[in-house]
Amino acid sequence: MAWFHRKKAGILTKRDDQNEVPEGQWVKCPKTDEIVNRREVEDNLLVFPGSGYHFGMNSHRYFNLLFDDDSFTLHDTDLYSTDVLDFEDRKPYSQRLEKAQQKTSQNEAVQAATGPVGGHMTSIAAMDFSFIGGSMGSVVGEIIARAIKRAYTNGYPLITITQSGGARMMEGALSLMQMAKTSAHLTRLEDAGLPFISILTHPTTGGVTASFAMLGDIHIAEPEALIGFAGPRVIRETIGSDLPDGFQRSEFLLEHGFVDMVVDRRQLQRRVITLLNLIMEENA
Repeated sequence: MAWFHRKKAGILTKRDDQNEVPEGQWVKCPKTDEIVNRREVEDNLLVFPGSGYHFGMNSHRYFNLLFDDDSFTLHDTDLYSTDVLDFEDRKPYSQRLEKAQQKTSQNEAVQAATGPVGGHMTSIAAMDFSFIGGSMGSVVGEIIARAIKRAYTNGYPLITITQSGGARMMEGALSLMQMAKTSAHLTRLEDAGLPFISILTHPTTGGVTASFAMLGDIHIAEPEALIGFAGPRVIRETIGSDLPDGFQRSEFLLEHGFVDMVVDRRQLQRRVITLLNLIMEENA
């Protein structure tokens, strides 16, 4: 006989109350259980002092980190997804979109911007996991494709920052088409001889990993980020055996040649500028 009975199924915490960095004056490190003042984490680019645990960071924070003096221009903020399939699971897709837009104050799960990075005019597309899991629907694919086109049209290097659960199931085959579209635009960038730096953050999975995220000239991963196509649980059940320690984490991928470097977020701007200086000087 059970002592407790759940009145309602599922997790009861409202999505609005959930955050990568817990609310309150104090923050506990998920890795070490150490507790510090929230301001220390905020001032440290959402990296926990000491352990180096990286909390999730939204697209605008990455723009502020990478662009010189926070100087950038946002693009494609007038594009919005629509529920063309009239999809509904526990709630209509249209309601999920509306709630995500209200929660994030963004039009979609990716933002695109241009501006100087170390003096090099650069096109950047940064994803945001808090918007329906950073899933790639038709508008997300379009914004990324436009960011790539903006790069090869104007002669800019391209940077993408990915954090995604993969394709957006609510849009069916339309979401899968974005894999081909973004990849096709990258061939135009390659033909123009312009560099593409792909920055992989936690998590980068599914159709995003299987398309543009792993087609960069240089792949940079944040520490301990989960990067892969299917999740570890699905792979374990498919092959019927245990997986190596740290499987699909940044360090494991670096050791096996899937990424070029693992860079702490606090060193990211300096590393990106160094790479752009080397590559753009060679192109010139």
